[in-house]
Amino acid sequence: MQARNNFKSGSCEMLILHILKNYGDSYAYQISQLIRDLSDNTISFPEGSLYPAFYRMIEHGFISDYNKSGGKKIVRVYYHIEPAGIERLDYLLNEYHTTTDNINKILQYKFS
Repeated sequence: MQARNNFKSGSCEMLILHILKNYGDSYAYQISQLIRDLSDNTISFPEGSLYPAFYRMIEHGFISDYNKSGGKKIVRVYYHIEPAGIERLDYLLNEYHTTTDNINKILQYKFS
């Protein structure tokens, strides 16, 4: 189970950046729900566990944040992908595809 959790947590940044690039500016709860819904409830990141990833990505200039009113007394923090975040996403996707392609090569290898 631990390996699955490490793999999942390592994909958090990539999934957040992917959603921000393709879905657009979003708030944490919205992103966590998209991940859960699009993965048929197999991947989930509670809001509280997403925030450290958001803070790291803001610190590195991959995303920015801004407040937006969501009703009378509701102010939500929205996240926006920056050009450096698009570059980071491209890098992460390349690493992901290279790794999964090579894992599949090993798993499909016909040992004699």
